[in-house]
Amino acid sequence: MTAKIALVTGGARGIGRGCALELARRGCDIVIVDMLRPEMERTANEITALGCQVMTEDADVTDHARAKEIAAAVQARFGRIDVLVNNAGRGNPTGILDITEEAFDRTIAVNLKSCFNYIQALTPLMLAGGGGRIVSMSSLNAHTGGVTSAVSKFSYAAAKAGIIGMTKALAKELGPTIAINAVCPGVIETEVGNSLTKSRGPELAKKIVLNRLGTPADVAQLVAFLALSEPFFITGQDFIIDGFQWEI
Repeated sequence: MTAKIALVTGGARGIGRGCALELARRGCDIVIVDMLRPEMERTANEITALGCQVMTEDADVTDHARAKEIAAAVQARFGRIDVLVNNAGRGNPTGILDITEEAFDRTIAVNLKSCFNYIQALTPLMLAGGGGRIVSMSSLNAHTGGVTSAVSKFSYAAAKAGIIGMTKALAKELGPTIAINAVCPGVIETEVGNSLTKSRGPELAKKIVLNRLGTPADVAQLVAFLALSEPFFITGQDFIIDGFQWEI
C-alpha cells in the first residue's frame, strides 16, 4: 500500500510530536508545521529513523497565506494529503478584567483560526485524492470552562469550544468524503511541562480515576484511531480523553 500523508501542526513537541510519531509508526509519511526549528528537527530525525519520509515547514499557524503555501509544497512533494491533525495551540492564563484585546485575538488565532487556515488550504488537495480525515485538538476546557486556578482561562476555553462547533459544522459540509472529529484532552504531561503539572501533578493525579496524568502517547493513540482506522463510521464528534476527572 502507498503510505498515507499526514500533516501535523505544532508537531515539534508535546502532543503534536506524540501524534506525528504514532502516525509514522503506523506507516504515514509526515509533514510537520511548527516555529520551533531545533525541536522540529529532532522529531523529524525520529520519524526518519522509523523509515518514513518527513517534510518540515516553519510557519506561524495564524498566517493564512503561509498555510496556502504549505499546501502547495505538500502537493509538489507528495501529490496528495490524507490526514490533517490541527494540533497547534497555546494557553492564556489571563482573566477577563486583565486581558488585552491583542492577547485575546492571539489566543483565538493560534487555537481556532489556525484550524480554519489549514482545513481551507488542504481540503481541495484532500478532495482531489478521494477524501481523508481531519482531527482537531480541542480541550476538556471547552466542556468545563476550566476552573479559576486553571493554567488557561476563558479565552482558551472559548477558542477550544469554537473548534468543536467548527468540527460539527464541517462534518456536514465535507461529508461523506472527509471525516472530521475533535479530541479534548484533560491534563497532559508533556516533555516540556507546564506550571500546572509541575506544581500540582500529584494533587491532580488523585482527582483522576485512572490515578495519573495523561501523556502525549495517550492522546496520539486516539488521534491515530480517528485518522487511520477502517472501516470508519465516525464524524462530527468530540472525544474527551482525561482519565475521567473527578474535578479539576
